Amino acid sequence: MSSSYDKFQKRRLISSYFSVVLSVFLVLFLLGMLGLFIINSKKLADDFRENIAMTVFFKNEANDTIIKSFDAELKKAPFAKTFEYVSKDAAAKQHTDIIGEDFVTFLGENPLQNSFDIHLKADYVYRDSIAKVESQLRKNPMISDIVYDKQLVNLVNDNIKKVSMWILIISGFFTIIAVLLINSSLRLSIHSNRFIIKTMQMVGATKAFIRKPFVLRSVRLGMIGAGLAILALIGVLIYLESNFPDLGLLDDQLLIALVLISVFALGVLITWLSTYFATQRFLNLRTDDLY
Repeated sequence: MSSSYDKFQKRRLISSYFSVVLSVFLVLFLLGMLGLFIINSKKLADDFRENIAMTVFFKNEANDTIIKSFDAELKKAPFAKTFEYVSKDAAAKQHTDIIGEDFVTFLGENPLQNSFDIHLKADYVYRDSIAKVESQLRKNPMISDIVYDKQLVNLVNDNIKKVSMWILIISGFFTIIAVLLINSSLRLSIHSNRFIIKTMQMVGATKAFIRKPFVLRSVRLGMIGAGLAILALIGVLIYLESNFPDLGLLDDQLLIALVLISVFALGVLITWLSTYFATQRFLNLRTDDLY
């Protein structure tokens, strides 16, 4: 009879451990995914900004020397990420390919101008910053016009701000849920041992002595759950990198390492705090309140 009861207790204990590890794993995995999304969201936002092109048109009297001089300036300019020179002949060919007719032959001359397509660095694709860049470039007397989509710049920045705000709200919401779920699982685990806790207290064991094995056990379970979450996150990153290499998810390895370390630390911290307060609660209860 006692053997059957011992087996039942062992199965219940294993089930309790498994539920704690599973809840820690799932919650930390979701938080880790959210963390990885946050650190890559800036990269994605920067990519959106840097895809907005600024086109600088030169007057017809601008000769090759002026063009080469401007090219050299752009190479040294802190705001230019990439740029490409588009001659008027190349621009005419592009337009001919698009519309399907040779408009140069029809008009008798090429009305287009030599130009540079400049992609600015993300830090300069803001309303004030890009206006300063435009003002600086317009000081060149050989530049006839500068064209870029001002509405798109404002729209991209406004939407990025909104998305960033919602990401922060969702992050905070998920963090609270994570703490509550892990805390709930650990409290249920401690609740099943409430009589053992009170018996140890009645025979003279100190609160610190009673808490220690429960805290250590929960921290170990938290470390196991966090370790599994880290392995799962690494697997997801490797899968996405192999299938979508253009995203460059593994470029910033320092931030990725920081997220993984934070996941592990969070798993240890939440399980330690939850177990500490759960055991403290039962230690402060009267014997009659245990029922």
